[in-house]
Amino acid sequence: MEIEGKIKLVGETQTFGSNGFRKREVVITTEEQYPQHIMVEFVQDKTELLNNFSIGQAVKISINLRGREWTNPQGEVKYFNSIQGWRIESLQPEQGAGEIPPAPPTEAFEPADNLNEEDHDDLPF
Repeated sequence: MEIEGKIKLVGETQTFGSNGFRKREVVITTEEQYPQHIMVEFVQDKTELLNNFSIGQAVKISINLRGREWTNPQGEVKYFNSIQGWRIESLQPEQGAGEIPPAPPTEAFEPADNLNEEDHDDLPF
């Protein structure tokens, strides 16, 4: 799955537990009639993918939906969902991508002086 939007927030890398689990969060604001603020987690070595992105940048993030079950000490079962990113790419055009391509030289076109009188009046109206 993929989501697109502009970066609203890029969090710092957090480390949890004795095994060094790392997590970093980014918030994306979608660009639709009712914009949504979606938090996406990047974990372990994927946290470094966010280093080259900044607030306001338009991006596309490839995600996986994750869910887990947890039983609290009172025996109640709870369910949690998370959105986990595994790839992020910029949607902003490369430098020069919006430029108009150069026109071909004039010798690449055939001259129009060989038209006869009947060719110009064949319009159906």
